[in-house]
Amino acid sequence: MAIVLFTDFGADLYVGQVKAVLADHAPAVPIIDLMHDAPAFDVVASAHLLAACAPRFAPGTVFLAVVDPGVGTRRDAIVMECDGRLLVGPDNGLLSVCAARSVAARCWSIAWRPKSLSSSFHGRDLFAPIAGLIAAGRWPQARLVPKGQPDVRLGTEDACALIYIDRYGNACTGVRAIGVPREALVCVKSATLRHALVFGAARDGEAFWYENSLGLVEIAANRASAAALLGLRVGEAIRIETVHDGANDIHDRPR
Repeated sequence: MAIVLFTDFGADLYVGQVKAVLADHAPAVPIIDLMHDAPAFDVVASAHLLAACAPRFAPGTVFLAVVDPGVGTRRDAIVMECDGRLLVGPDNGLLSVCAARSVAARCWSIAWRPKSLSSSFHGRDLFAPIAGLIAAGRWPQARLVPKGQPDVRLGTEDACALIYIDRYGNACTGVRAIGVPREALVCVKSATLRHALVFGAARDGEAFWYENSLGLVEIAANRASAAALLGLRVGEAIRIETVHDGANDIHDRPR
């Protein structure tokens, strides 16, 4: 059992406050910082990142996921069970891709509100106590109301856009690579990119696409920042072009 944090809080003081609440409710449960640089305010990109990461964790893991530009509004707060993993967060679509791609999913609305609830920090005051109780094995029955499905549902479809750019300038897309043949071309802005199996298959400074460790199509450059080279940003649309000439993998070209 572990609690996994997935937020857009960055390196500010918010993460520590959330962890303090979790430690109070579930002191024996380890906390894993999956990421705190999820695309700020971008629920769609973050939902696809979360859906790609969540299956890497064992059933029983509790995720506290917060990318919540609508905090303090009428949006609901929910708990989702997705193939045995428990996700706590806002009902704004963030948890919905995980749910849609699960074999079995259940949903509850968080009906409870603490006496002291900041209008701008539900991650600390509302989600963390619920996540902590669940992780400690104390299901908060009195605080939850069964809900048929989330209010905001993004569905199972891939996101044909850039959803994350890492510190190396690699640009992750929301497209699952399992459905993309290696001879396909990935088009972004004015660039048309061929496939490479690994970074070292490309020339220094050459951009390409490959299947990253999450199983997603990613745009990269060998020993360079693809984001800087191509002028990429999160949200940029991509296009997949399937061709059949058999010579579009970088390995197939003379070097």
